[in-house]
Amino acid sequence: MQNDFSKAMGFRHACKIFDENKKINDEEMHYILEAGRTSPSSFGMEAWKFLVITNKDVKAAVRPFCWDQVQVTSCSHLLIVLAGIDSVKVESGEVEKRFRRREMPQEKLDFYMDIYAKHLEKTLSSDENIYHWTAKQSYLALANMMTAAAFIGIDSCPIEGFEKENLETVLDLDTSKYQVSVVVPFGYRLNEQSSQLRLPFDEVVEFIK
Repeated sequence: MQNDFSKAMGFRHACKIFDENKKINDEEMHYILEAGRTSPSSFGMEAWKFLVITNKDVKAAVRPFCWDQVQVTSCSHLLIVLAGIDSVKVESGEVEKRFRRREMPQEKLDFYMDIYAKHLEKTLSSDENIYHWTAKQSYLALANMMTAAAFIGIDSCPIEGFEKENLETVLDLDTSKYQVSVVVPFGYRLNEQSSQLRLPFDEVVEFIK
């Protein structure tokens, strides 16, 4: 039985050209961003930030470093998903702050801080390793935002084709704190959706009993 969620999954596709005359309203965009904000993350660190760009000049400046893809400038809202770097380091103090939201006793907090530091010792050993970890986390938020958008009839297109360092320079990012994970234009399709092509269920899913 097809429900609203599966309809949204069927509606969603990588929109290549958006209708520049149709804009997402503030309420709808907030709904999409809330889906990202409330997404799960490893250890509950929420190591991400969402840059929402509507300024035409900024979108035009970003486009050359996204393989000159037209959806970057034709979309209503251009979202840059950032992966956190500094905030997941124990010494930043942010890790403890996030654990403390659970209002746990000091003994339990010390236990979690110890587990966190030991489990992620290699991951936290360099900014490069941290980026690979937190960028993966950001894709959980990415997927939820795209599905939330599709649920209310809004199109999206995840873009991994970008020049990371150049894009971070254009956005004037402090890369010790955040680095670009993925670029996602949101808007309304200009053309009809092409048919979804997916592998058969039995080829993708294996049940182990």
